[in-house]
Amino acid sequence: MATTNNSRFEAYNRLQSAAVAFGENLPIPEIVALGGQSDGKSSLLEALLGFRFNVREVEMGTRRPLILQMVHDPTALDPRCRFQEEDSEDYGNPVLLSSEVADTIKSRTDAMLQKTKTAVSSKPIVMRAEYAHCPNLTIIDTPGFVLKAKKGEPETTPEEILAMVKSLANPPHRILVFLQQSSVEWCSSLWLDAIRDIDPTFRRTIIVVSKFDNRLKEFTERWEVDRYLSASGYLGENTQPFFVALPKETTIVSNDEFRKQISQVDSDVVRHLKENVKGGYDEEKYKSRIGFGCLRDHLESELQKRYKEATPAILALLEQRYSEVTAQLDITDSKLQATSDVAHLRRSSMLFASSICNHMGALIDGSGDPDPEQWGKTTEEEKSESGIISWPGVMAGIKPPNSTLRLYGGAAFERVMHEFMCAAFSVECPPVSREKVANIILAHARSGGERGIAKAAAEIARAAAKSWIAPLLDTACERLAFVLKNLFDLAMEHYHFDYGKKTGDMDGYVGFQAALRRSYNCFINDLAKQCKQLVRHHLDSVTSPCSQVCYETDLLLGPGPNFTSRYQTSTTSACLDLSYQENIPPENINNNNKNQAGKLLKGAGEASVTLLETPSPDQPRDGSFVTKKEHANIIEGGARARHSRMMHASEMLTNQNGSQLGTTYSEICSLAAQHFARIREVLVERSVTSALNSGFLTPCRERLMVALGLDLFAVNDEKFMDMFVSPGAIEILQNEKQTLHKRQKMLHSCLTEFKLVARSL
Repeated sequence: MATTNNSRFEAYNRLQSAAVAFGENLPIPEIVALGGQSDGKSSLLEALLGFRFNVREVEMGTRRPLILQMVHDPTALDPRCRFQEEDSEDYGNPVLLSSEVADTIKSRTDAMLQKTKTAVSSKPIVMRAEYAHCPNLTIIDTPGFVLKAKKGEPETTPEEILAMVKSLANPPHRILVFLQQSSVEWCSSLWLDAIRDIDPTFRRTIIVVSKFDNRLKEFTERWEVDRYLSASGYLGENTQPFFVALPKETTIVSNDEFRKQISQVDSDVVRHLKENVKGGYDEEKYKSRIGFGCLRDHLESELQKRYKEATPAILALLEQRYSEVTAQLDITDSKLQATSDVAHLRRSSMLFASSICNHMGALIDGSGDPDPEQWGKTTEEEKSESGIISWPGVMAGIKPPNSTLRLYGGAAFERVMHEFMCAAFSVECPPVSREKVANIILAHARSGGERGIAKAAAEIARAAAKSWIAPLLDTACERLAFVLKNLFDLAMEHYHFDYGKKTGDMDGYVGFQAALRRSYNCFINDLAKQCKQLVRHHLDSVTSPCSQVCYETDLLLGPGPNFTSRYQTSTTSACLDLSYQENIPPENINNNNKNQAGKLLKGAGEASVTLLETPSPDQPRDGSFVTKKEHANIIEGGARARHSRMMHASEMLTNQNGSQLGTTYSEICSLAAQHFARIREVLVERSVTSALNSGFLTPCRERLMVALGLDLFAVNDEKFMDMFVSPGAIEILQNEKQTLHKRQKMLHSCLTEFKLVARSL
């Protein structure tokens, strides 16, 4: 039985060392010592080791955890201590002097804290102690709880220590040894609640009352001793503490003398309870809980019990981890071999790029994976991350449908389209100064009457549309390009979601992925540039003097009493708002101008009376025939007549008291506003929407793979390999292979050893 226990203990020790070296997270049964500073943890560890090494002087338990692997070796008459190298499973040369042990702990602690620039570190120091007088026991010493940071330390040190100790104690496979001085009452314990947070029922906690000899002089009656030893009022019926006292001598003594002192203190405590307490104490119930020797035997047997119970699960986990590391090693080997196999890399990278393009298409068409709450963005987040906070010329905040939902892909694209439409329909024809109207109407005076007014209003509307709508079109293209650029990371995540990581994938080729991302971004930037040119072309067409948009019948007749903007009837109804907000499209500026066309025609008639046409030499005035004399006078006075007409029009626009002034100016502004609304409606609903959809989405579905292929793969082998064999890449792969090979070798060794251990169960 002893041989089996020893082999099992050695197997777990080697596994623990390997786990620390390689960062393996294995549920190895371990003992964790915790408690407040000066509660006796360091003294307990020295007693378990069987020799002193002045650990208290270097305050071992206040900076880094210390894993003490105690190995009972009958041949080691003097303790042999070896420290595991940082980030390695190898141990250094034996340290024989006790002072060197303490110095090594201190130097390693200081070096790590200087490296991490912290007051404490969770990375443990591993020390293996082989000695004829220590048990087979592994225990993790943790920093002691403190209430206040020492001078020169950060004020957050107590919180950092508490958090670190909890993280070490939380794993359910660890046994907790909590120490508290006997002079502290359970009801006023500072750290008992912290232990309850970790292990509420004390199911895996061994409570140790340290410095028990300090309390003995207070007991005179048996009931006092028994009540104190039970501690049932605070710890529960099923929790029985251990009561330990250790030598207080600080003078340097030999290791043999130190162990004799420990045994002597145990004997003195028991003798005091028997001889100095009236009636003694309940030996049958509490004798196995008093003294350091009892605690040491209990810890050793408890750990062996947990080792035995955990062996099957550890064996299964080792087999799994060995298979995983072997698979990772195979992948690394394949990558190293592929660095010289151009054909293989071309084939694999093409398949990968094609798959990413397919996933982008799926995201554009609509997908619920990956998780939208993690990968999607609200409208505000899109604006913030794209750097495009607002729409040019739009003062009011625009909230499109579903602005608060986290969307991506096709859904986010559609939302930006609706946001653009909301922004466009919130822009009205800007006010026009009288001087501007005068310059335009007087230039069109030769057209006369209502025709001159219509031309002037149309020119004002066209100029306003070019000035105010053009920036909105550019902004829409940039926002849509941002939505599509986000698809690269989403497609990568979608790829792993569907297929997972597998042999031959491109995960390790950072250079290729960077080139693929760059090529994709360039493709989207080109689309954005082309779309800007396309929608500008539509804007130029609609605002061309040759365009008949401003003169269509429904505008000249004016909106009827039941008129509703096409944007309000079709666009809004087509958008399903799933968010918790109302979206009210901007009111059409024409809605308040009912029967305006009649007024315009009436005004145009009045203007035709005021702005006289130049009499024609071929037609009589006022419906009568013209005599030769009159005809001559008209020809002779032609210039004077034109001058008179221009002066009259000017007076009409500048005379502040004339009734005709306000009528003509307001008519031109009103008609210009209607022309502007008509241009905007035709442009946004008939042209731009379809142009942006076909300009962005269709190429992403149909031309993306071709564009990426020409950019990445239509190159010679030397240039192609630059994406895969960047400087230092082969060295990185070789180092990765070497590390994986060491881990595989370690796991194989532990697996073989545990198979032998499992046979003895």
